[in-house]
Amino acid sequence: MILDKIIGYCDRIDGNLARYQNSFEAFQRDLLFQDACSMCIVQIGELVGQLSDEVKAQNPAVPWRTIKDTRNFYVHAYGSVDIPSVWETLQQDIPALKASCEKILNP
Repeated sequence: MILDKIIGYCDRIDGNLARYQNSFEAFQRDLLFQDACSMCIVQIGELVGQLSDEVKAQNPAVPWRTIKDTRNFYVHAYGSVDIPSVWETLQQDIPALKASCEKILNP
């Protein structure tokens, strides 16, 4: 299911963060760390685009459109991505998205 795949990418991000001890300094200097996390965000956005309108409508608290728009920005303007903003997404938005998806799957 699509929500399971989204959760899987959230877990991959969490694993990347753990590998680098959740260090913003490491994220700033390590392009591989940045690329790995950014690619997961892109994949999450792709998956959100595959969700049914019904799932999105039944869960309006999740910012589905923003997630998809973020994916589009990362893909089309990657050189302009603001590292602190990505870090904020990793720290706040990804855990919230994972929790929302888990709640949808297990109400």
